Amino acid sequence: MARRKQTKVSFEALEVIDAGAKGKAIAKAPDGRVVFIDNAVPGDVADVQTTQKRKSYYKASATHFHTLSDRRTEPLCQHFGTCGGCKWQNMEYDSQLYFKQKEVESNLIRLGKIELPEITPILGSKEIYFYRNKMEFSFSDSRWLTLDEIKGDIHITDKNALGFHIPGMWDKILDIKKCHLQEDPSNALRNEIRDFATAENIPFFNARKQEGLLRTLMIRTSSTGEIMVLLQFFYEDKAKRELLLNFIAERFPEVTSLLYVVNEKGNDTIYDQEVVCFKGRDHIFEEMEGLKFKINAKSFYQTNSAQAYELYKITRAFADLSGDELVYDLYTGTGTIAQFVAKKAKKVIGVEAVPEAIEDAKKNAESNHITNTEFFVGDMKKVFTQDFINTHGHPDVIITDPPRDGMHKDVVAQIINILPKRIVYVSCNSATQARDLSLLDEHYKVTKTQAVDMFPQTHHVENVVCLELRS
Repeated sequence: MARRKQTKVSFEALEVIDAGAKGKAIAKAPDGRVVFIDNAVPGDVADVQTTQKRKSYYKASATHFHTLSDRRTEPLCQHFGTCGGCKWQNMEYDSQLYFKQKEVESNLIRLGKIELPEITPILGSKEIYFYRNKMEFSFSDSRWLTLDEIKGDIHITDKNALGFHIPGMWDKILDIKKCHLQEDPSNALRNEIRDFATAENIPFFNARKQEGLLRTLMIRTSSTGEIMVLLQFFYEDKAKRELLLNFIAERFPEVTSLLYVVNEKGNDTIYDQEVVCFKGRDHIFEEMEGLKFKINAKSFYQTNSAQAYELYKITRAFADLSGDELVYDLYTGTGTIAQFVAKKAKKVIGVEAVPEAIEDAKKNAESNHITNTEFFVGDMKKVFTQDFINTHGHPDVIITDPPRDGMHKDVVAQIINILPKRIVYVSCNSATQARDLSLLDEHYKVTKTQAVDMFPQTHHVENVVCLELRS
């Protein structure tokens, strides 16, 4: 059966009243439906053209602005509006923090339906640009053309790109000249690698045709000044591969870890690929309060190092450890939080599903001379059982930092079964956090909550909650 054609509707002079999910601005249509607008700021008054209609909402774009919001600011990046990475760059930073805090509070109250203590103001980031320690860029031989290029009379011969996917388009890459998310030499590395590869006729990847040599570029930096560069190739071409890698090594001697992957799969994930060290070490180091963390190409580490430190300090403070507690760190990742709190605990048990992350956790603990941590690998709902607790001890405090989906219901049920005296819940999704807090509410009260902005210029926000056992 043929799909019914969507009728696009225009609305005039809608007032944008809020910012919501996925960074969209929110207005109300005359028929009462919510309108999610992708290029407006709360306080704007705009005409909009809908792009999608659903039972309770529209998706739309602003076509004309009658009034511009006082919350607006001039975007710093030339790619803003096309790239899609920094959706809130046109909103002043104080307003970004306001709407992030509002979202967290709304989710905890509306979805969690729980009693909250006085809300602590959100912790903003000192650096609102150039704060990321990891960036990944994609190569393409058929780059996304701007509207000016499409309308222009100039014949375009260079269609190579090294940049970001256009939102919603898996095979279209926007060529990035300057990104404001990662400090130098990130931009110089990306631009010179693209220019050298183009000049030397090294083929860029075509995702649709599955051909071309150069697939992706990953750049990691650390607070210790070390730099990792990883190039991903679609097939082995020793001459071209070494030509490009030698260029990077000679042009950027400050790169301490130069790696490559030959990945012949249909997708560009590297978790199941061999990473080869071309020059330097196969890892870099991050440092925090004298603790050193070894970061390899596949390691997970918080992508804003400075704010990660603030997040972990809040987590440790909420745990309120005296030195006598057995702590369980659920979803421990590479054990960063576990090691960060270990000096204030009797023992910390970390559990994580990713084997490589647990190996990193063990090695980092050993190199940091931390002897009161143990790490175990496995699916949380299968590992975190009564037998596990009988073997390793009843936790006094649980720290949990689950993925965006929150904790599995079996994990929540087991926490309720053993009732530790305190839980510190770190979340990158306050909606699923609110759901889990609601399940815990009969036995625990929320005594502290603290939102932390890890990602300025975006709608993403972390939230830390402390739960105390009800008396």
